[in-house]
Amino acid sequence: MKLTFLGAAREVTGSSYLLEADGVRFLVDCGMFQGGREAHGKNRRAFSFDPRTIDFVILTHAHIDHSGLLPRLVALGFKGRVHATRATCDLLAVMLPDSAHIQEKEAEYANLNRFRQGMARRDAARGLPPRDTAPLYTVAQAQASLKCLNAVDYDLEIMPHPQVRCTFRDAGHILGSAIVEVWVGDGPRRRKIVFSGDLGQPARPLLRDPTPIFEADYLLVESTYGNRDHKSMDATQDELVEAVNDTLERKGGNVIVPAFAVGRTQDMLYLLADLTRQGRIPRLSVFVDSPMATAATEITFRHMELLDDETHALMGRHGGAAHFRKLEFVESVEESKALDRITGGAVILSASGMCEAGRIKFHLRSNLPRRDSTILITGFQAAGTLGRRLVDGARRVRLLGEDIPVRADLYTLGGLSAHADRSALLAWLGHFRDRPRQVFVVHGEDSVATGFAADLQKQFGWDAQAPLPGHSVVLD
Repeated sequence: MKLTFLGAAREVTGSSYLLEADGVRFLVDCGMFQGGREAHGKNRRAFSFDPRTIDFVILTHAHIDHSGLLPRLVALGFKGRVHATRATCDLLAVMLPDSAHIQEKEAEYANLNRFRQGMARRDAARGLPPRDTAPLYTVAQAQASLKCLNAVDYDLEIMPHPQVRCTFRDAGHILGSAIVEVWVGDGPRRRKIVFSGDLGQPARPLLRDPTPIFEADYLLVESTYGNRDHKSMDATQDELVEAVNDTLERKGGNVIVPAFAVGRTQDMLYLLADLTRQGRIPRLSVFVDSPMATAATEITFRHMELLDDETHALMGRHGGAAHFRKLEFVESVEESKALDRITGGAVILSASGMCEAGRIKFHLRSNLPRRDSTILITGFQAAGTLGRRLVDGARRVRLLGEDIPVRADLYTLGGLSAHADRSALLAWLGHFRDRPRQVFVVHGEDSVATGFAADLQKQFGWDAQAPLPGHSVVLD
């Protein structure tokens, strides 16, 4: 049995693992790389395997860095099934076409920009063939990939292949996220491999806590925040109150929130509603400017059985609208553009969460130069992203072809992360009754993953390592 780390190895994005054993080949996750030009090249390189030879795919959850290359896999010949939880399948139905739409628009923009710079005309004059940028995949290809989905209930064992059994457990990260237990082989050669996926932080809004796992022969565990703990929820709420009140009541500007459409947008709606109910912030005019976030919110409240008791009590099925002065889900481009004419008093939640694509770019262009506005960063920002540059203190950024000064205030709410922090990861790992044969620390930046692996060796005495990209190991 051989396991190959195709992505999320000493980096946070591009989650994908290839397992080969006893005549079966399958992937766990098929994610896009995110974060600048290097990620662009990685996403376009050829798969290291023939997609036609993959028997099936298991998805831990719907985030694009775990699912975003599925349309490309299918377009290049994959014919098998993609197994995921029911909520994940519902989310993919909006997320993958949305990702494809972004790919098409970015290719269109690149080609238009190249034409404007005269490069296309110069190539034609030299007799060179057109070098137009093609999208990574199209909306039609994304729609085609959805036909491969097989929806699975939590805690129900399935057999995607005669040699493989697997069960999805609630990971508490986003709606539908899963820890996947996989058993490969029969008899004394059967081995259990656990893929943590992305683990959620316990005692956070909306979702239930991650399910404890007690045993595994081999374990792949995420390490996004393996080197630090999040702020407490009390401290996070205090900072959110300060940011909202200072911006809206003292400065009179807008609060711009780059928020992942799935998970973080719904978390923010919960927190803003709760703080309003407590009287700590005024009744707000909130605009959710992301068609995908709107769809994801609708899907979230269709899966009420997956939400925790506190969410049921506060949000009901109205999504917290009763607690706001206005809660508007923006659909059209014209309505989105109109938001940039609002000079103050608005809270605008828009995707993407790392500021790399989507409508958030336009709201940042309008509000970054304004000293009375605030940018509220609510989640992890991968190296190379615009969001990371803002967090690192950039005073000017290149955005939509323009050089934009950064004058707005910046708040980072680390306590809202959908990822388990160091203490939560160690607590989850502490449920294992026996030492796994090997532990592979993935989904973390280089120094974080290697450091967390060293911590597991020291604290638990485990054989833990942070594999390199493309590295393969034989599982005995």
